[in-house]
Amino acid sequence: MEVGWIMIAAVVALASGLFLLAGEAVRHYRQRRQEARVMDRALLGPPAPREAGDADEPEEHGWRLLVRWLDTLGKRFEAGRIGQALITPEDRLLLGQINHNTAQGRAVFLGMRLALAMVVPLPVMLWMAPTGFRAVVIFMGAMAVGIIVPKIVLSNVAARLRKRADDELPLLIDLLRLLQGVGFSVDQSLQMVSDRFQEAMPLMSRELRDANAQYLHGRSRMQSLHRLCEFDNDGLKSLVQILVQVHEHGGAVQEPLRQFGDRLREQRKMRMKELSGKLSVKMTVVMMLTLIPALMTVLAGPAVISLITSMGKLKGH
Repeated sequence: MEVGWIMIAAVVALASGLFLLAGEAVRHYRQRRQEARVMDRALLGPPAPREAGDADEPEEHGWRLLVRWLDTLGKRFEAGRIGQALITPEDRLLLGQINHNTAQGRAVFLGMRLALAMVVPLPVMLWMAPTGFRAVVIFMGAMAVGIIVPKIVLSNVAARLRKRADDELPLLIDLLRLLQGVGFSVDQSLQMVSDRFQEAMPLMSRELRDANAQYLHGRSRMQSLHRLCEFDNDGLKSLVQILVQVHEHGGAVQEPLRQFGDRLREQRKMRMKELSGKLSVKMTVVMMLTLIPALMTVLAGPAVISLITSMGKLKGH
């Protein structure tokens, strides 16, 4: 019993430390923001008078303060052994797939894992109130759950984005081939797709818009399109190679895109056939569990009812 209360006291102390750190981070952020406002007023002069009905500037609160606090917490431990152990190369790859492999993104992810590792054991220990060695096991298990949950959520989000990228790839290839056919260059085609097809391809248009912005700021075409290679999709990697080669060496890209699109569709057909074959095997088990009992009831039901009726009549005689 004493071990359980010691664990609860330790969790409470850790949670208190986290809340104090959160308050310090919020106070420091508000102070820097106030200093920035004072400097802006000194450099730009007094602000223009507001008209009646203008809303005040909304202050950052809620989830923004939470993100700011997680960022501060993660940056405190990112350079140490804890940060190296909790942010693996796989985590960096997943963060890159959701476009958050930045200093702030890694710090927020690390801060979320640390915060949940400290917060999750508190309600578990208070609810179960374990004692002895069982308290240690439950405490360590709750901490492990708090560390693993952000990784699971990150993996699910990245898998969903990879699926969307794979679904939008054939349409992207067809549009690039169509634009090349009417005389657009590679840069003009990418710009047109990012500007005009946001509803049809929300993910690819956003990624191409970011790639075009990086290219305008001085990066090479390969560096600007490298983000598409982080989705771990062979089709996107091949498309990037085609676009980079045409951009560097020139030539027509319409025919390579047509061949690439045909090959991609053949691969999708083979994949669908494979999935349908696996589905038929799975449906066999479902039929054995659902259809066969119903079929046996229909076929053997009258015979069983007749047998029960005959047995009843024999007992009556």
